[in-house]
Amino acid sequence: MKTGLLTLTLLGVPALAQVAEFGVHGGASRINDKEIGSITSQDGGGGVITQSLSLDDGWRFGFRLTLNNWRFAGNEFGYAYNRTKLDFGGGQEQGMAIHQGFYNFLLYATPEGSRVRPFVTGGAHFSNFVPPGASATQGSGDNKIGFNYGAGVKVRVTETWLFRVDYRDYNTSKPFDLPGASGRLRQTEISAGLSFTL
Repeated sequence: MKTGLLTLTLLGVPALAQVAEFGVHGGASRINDKEIGSITSQDGGGGVITQSLSLDDGWRFGFRLTLNNWRFAGNEFGYAYNRTKLDFGGGQEQGMAIHQGFYNFLLYATPEGSRVRPFVTGGAHFSNFVPPGASATQGSGDNKIGFNYGAGVKVRVTETWLFRVDYRDYNTSKPFDLPGASGRLRQTEISAGLSFTL
């Protein structure tokens, strides 16, 4: 009987240490290796016009759910909406969106309960690139799977609120499978936000 009670007590200790955080964030979305390929069209005289397309920097906002299952590690799930522009060259631009869903594993430099918690992170994500005039709610967009990594810091402001800063690099193949596309698309997130802890 005592052995069973001791076992239940020991199994319950890790459960008490688990902390959930729900947060919102916003910030900058910087696009590296911006060129995503080219399109061709006919001009009025029967010739061919080739336009190089690229993505421009923009902004992002989203939310994260973090489960700190261990003293020095946790799991994070989230979504982010990124606003960017598709640049056709010659000053022609149109707004477009990038929707992202992600999972990340976090490793902390300080244990659960610390006021300041620097961390490194890595994981997988999908990016849904929605071209101008299209809508993700109608099934439009080009999905690409990628990986991401980065670092950040969380600072406990009150018993239930955290302030956090993140720097992450998202790496995916280039969207829309256009002619002339080469290399990978890298998107850098620089963001800050607030999280509520449970």
